[in-house]
Amino acid sequence: MSEHLSSPPASAAGLWESIDGLCGWLDANSPVDGPERLLMRVLKLSEEVGEVAQALVGVTGQNPRKGVTHSWDDVRAELCDVAVTALVALRTLTPEARDVFARHLDRVTVRSLGA
Repeated sequence: MSEHLSSPPASAAGLWESIDGLCGWLDANSPVDGPERLLMRVLKLSEEVGEVAQALVGVTGQNPRKGVTHSWDDVRAELCDVAVTALVALRTLTPEARDVFARHLDRVTVRSLGA
């Protein structure tokens, strides 16, 4: 299960500095390079989404053999892992990840909530 650390919320700039740092750390320690690196980072999203599903099954006790094995904190942490993993994959795809994400979020917001 995921560790839960208490820290102040990251600003938007701090968030992207963290993503850049994580991306650099992963690049330096990656066993693959080139297009395979991006493919593996996108594939990692599937693993993280699976961990959200596992936590949801665990928090609701849907596996009678195991019972309740997770908490809602675990679900929240796994959802955060999905978000971080997606942002790292986006940053791997483009050094302009911050701007690409901001523009996309603006479009989704306008489309969903109006101007």
